[in-house]
Amino acid sequence: MNTAVAPEAQALLPVYRRFPVVVVRGEGCELVAEDGTRYLDFTSGISVNALGYNHPVLRRAIETAASAGVLHTSNFYRTLPGEELAQALVERSFASRVFFCNSGAEANEAAFKFARRASGSPDKREIVALKGSFHGRTFAALSATDRPQYREPFTPLVPGIRIVDPDNAAELERAITKERTAAVIAEPIQGEGGIKVLPGELLKDLRELCDEAEAALIFDEVQCGMGRTGTLFAYEQVDVVPDMVTLAKALGAGLPMGAVLLNERIASAIQPGDHATTFGGGPFVASVALAQWRVISEPDFLASVRAKGEWLGTRLRALAARHEKVLEVRGRGLIWGIELREPVQSVIERALARGLLVISAGPNVIRLLPPLVIGYEELSRGLEILESCL
Repeated sequence: MNTAVAPEAQALLPVYRRFPVVVVRGEGCELVAEDGTRYLDFTSGISVNALGYNHPVLRRAIETAASAGVLHTSNFYRTLPGEELAQALVERSFASRVFFCNSGAEANEAAFKFARRASGSPDKREIVALKGSFHGRTFAALSATDRPQYREPFTPLVPGIRIVDPDNAAELERAITKERTAAVIAEPIQGEGGIKVLPGELLKDLRELCDEAEAALIFDEVQCGMGRTGTLFAYEQVDVVPDMVTLAKALGAGLPMGAVLLNERIASAIQPGDHATTFGGGPFVASVALAQWRVISEPDFLASVRAKGEWLGTRLRALAARHEKVLEVRGRGLIWGIELREPVQSVIERALARGLLVISAGPNVIRLLPPLVIGYEELSRGLEILESCL
């Protein structure tokens, strides 16, 4: 493995701690490095590459969209791919409208604005987020993110956003009020916070509190949505219907795309000029996203994710029982975390050396996000490598 840093790499702003791997190609669930080393990918580009690499459906969609010659046009004009994708999302969800943007942070920022616009009062502006949350790196999204090391260098942050302990019912009730609260935002499965599955009862309580306060309930499904849990949307597994859902990562099939799904109450409050984006829902990106959607939304495909998720969960629990250093495993579908009693960085580095890509979700949690198309043999191979690194 070549660890030398090329001059062109030094030109990049060093905001990432990069592994010494130069990726040049992808095939199925594997990435191929410049030196020919093949890596089994249990990261999916952090939940982005749902169909793995070089999938024939995506390849054809990219070629077809590029051949039309319109990579971008202003949102002052209609283009069909974005409209068709929006209609598909509406038909399979609670939503009546969709707003497209470019990333998860932008989707959350938009949802905050939409909630405040729909609040109906200049005093009803507060956003409530939960301890353990991660909603993005832009200022409002960062203000709702419970990561002190990300927040502290950039204070003061956006006012009117508070973070509360979801395990403290009294604190939640005090924080969510009819007078102040515009919205509550929660990840059904907290990704960066350690792959913590929020209990269904908690999400139901948030729904009730939001109804009482006439506040919007926003589910951030940027990482756990788009089939990752075995249903199209994570909220479907807990029988709680939010007012808005934010999406990104897997939505664009590897291209930059985010979205906000809105119910009619919120959507009816938004007027032309209230929000905008130059690139959101452009014809090229939307064409590719729509092609992937048609694969992921198939019932048999989602059933296969659920089956693989149950299989993976069973084997991870067995792995935990064999290793005292494993404190807990948790997850759903093909999003899992393995919490160790010690930092995980050395395990991640050993896995990389043995041809497996995994990442952390906090200092003590190994995060597993394999492509949704992964096979059982590849899952077994990855688990064998991971266990050898423990």
